[in-house]
Amino acid sequence: MTISKAQLAKSRVLVVGDAMIDRYWYGAVDRISPEAPVPVVRVTREELRIGGAANVASNVVSLGAQATLLTVVGDDEASHTLESLVAKTGITPHFGRDAALQTTVKLRVIGRQQQLIRLDFENSPKSEVLASQTADFIKLLPTHDAVLFSDYGKGGLDHVHLMIEHAQAAGKPVLIDPKGSDYSRYSGATVITPNRAELQQVVGSWSSEDELRAKSRALLDKLGLQALLLTRSEEGMTLYDAAGEISVAAQAREVFDVTGAGDTVIATLAALVGAGLPLREAMPLANKAGGIVVGKFGTATVSYDELFAAP
Repeated sequence: MTISKAQLAKSRVLVVGDAMIDRYWYGAVDRISPEAPVPVVRVTREELRIGGAANVASNVVSLGAQATLLTVVGDDEASHTLESLVAKTGITPHFGRDAALQTTVKLRVIGRQQQLIRLDFENSPKSEVLASQTADFIKLLPTHDAVLFSDYGKGGLDHVHLMIEHAQAAGKPVLIDPKGSDYSRYSGATVITPNRAELQQVVGSWSSEDELRAKSRALLDKLGLQALLLTRSEEGMTLYDAAGEISVAAQAREVFDVTGAGDTVIATLAALVGAGLPLREAMPLANKAGGIVVGKFGTATVSYDELFAAP
């Protein structure tokens, strides 16, 4: 299924969630530290990328659709850096600021083409800032075609159930990249997109496709979802919905880095659904997009031309 650039350009996605900075320090590793059995990295280059919900929004824009990013950040240096980076992408930003919040930064140290360590700097936002975010969400909702919640478990979506209710009432499709073991807060969403480990954390393990199918259907019914899209890494993905289920195989390519692949999958899905494509037709394209992005390093994006290029 192909959708034109003009159709995709009209798709407006409201991305809500935990935005962050992905900071990379690259360096040479020539020796082991005399202080501890760890490599000494002589840092030679630094790179900053937008991460989390910001990377999701960037993926929407990269495909040629429109993205608005609604997020809560601190009033620190990292938040202003993030805002500057986001402004360069074509994303429309709506930043709520909490002076007590430390804007999330994930620092990855890379040596010999390998990630040696990751350091996370973060804390949780205050409830009054989140209440303000919900009010902003209600104002932005009417001008968007799809809503995408990107949950990284940093506290920015503590009021997600209220926002889902408003989106439902407005007739907007709601797509969620979930986090944690309690999915009840996602009740009423159109589709959630857990990976295998995330789904297992919620429904328990399974020993057969029949058992997985039964557990997925039970979760669909319990949460009142229209669909559940299970991303299965090298096994591709499976969509469970009212019509049954449909699976697509993973796109065969060299896996270089899986960072942000889930962001690309749900961003592609949301952009296409916002353009009017049914979930079942959007899923194979989202699967293809995920296959493309794992062939790139770090949190990366996919363009329209890459997605719709002949296989």
